Amino acid sequence: MQAAVLLYAAGVIVGLLCGDARWPARIGFALAWPLGPLAFLLTSSILILASLIAFPVFGAIVLAAAIAFAALA
Repeated sequence: MQAAVLLYAAGVIVGLLCGDARWPARIGFALAWPLGPLAFLLTSSILILASLIAFPVFGAIVLAAAIAFAALA
């Protein structure tokens, strides 16, 4: 948890010092920067779920991998 806080603080400092926007925008972007990776994870998971419907062969492979992973756990 401490590493995540340090990483967040480093991102805030870099966003404040290296941004070329005005200070209110810099502060907003620096405080909201972790939303990018979360948005990536959400978008990727939605695309994977949609691909299970759009491409049934891929869905079968994912289902087989999930069953194999569950059997090992």
